[in-house]
Amino acid sequence: MSARDYVTLRVGGHLFGLDALVVHDVFYPRNITPVPLAPPEIIGVLNLRGRIVTAVCARARLAMKPRDPTARPAKAVGLELGGDHYGLVVDEVESVVKLDPIDLIPPPDNLPVRWAEIIPGVFRLPEGLLVVLDASKLITGGTGHYGAAA
Repeated sequence: MSARDYVTLRVGGHLFGLDALVVHDVFYPRNITPVPLAPPEIIGVLNLRGRIVTAVCARARLAMKPRDPTARPAKAVGLELGGDHYGLVVDEVESVVKLDPIDLIPPPDNLPVRWAEIIPGVFRLPEGLLVVLDASKLITGGTGHYGAAA
């Protein structure tokens, strides 16, 4: 297998990676319209260059505390899954790294259930562990259905 690119991002102080092939945009989520009766991890919808995008809170999907309201503005990575557009709202988007899938280590058995469903593995990097997220399972909450509550 050849090396793959991963977009690295931070959520709650943790370093995560998404396969760069699924990331279409990086943007600041603005003018989000709440959606009545949506699960708490669905922040709302926004218009991104003429597309309606569902804003999904990575912190909520990962069962983390909400962002500090005084923190720097959140960023989002744009994903297209099942023909629908999503903006995964994260604390920071950092860079793109090229990693060899042969170096992917299976996730530890002691992960919280929510994390175990969406993490195919981790990479050891000089600065620490890069936790790889399965974008599809993260967005669906592990249900396999887009937009479904976790």
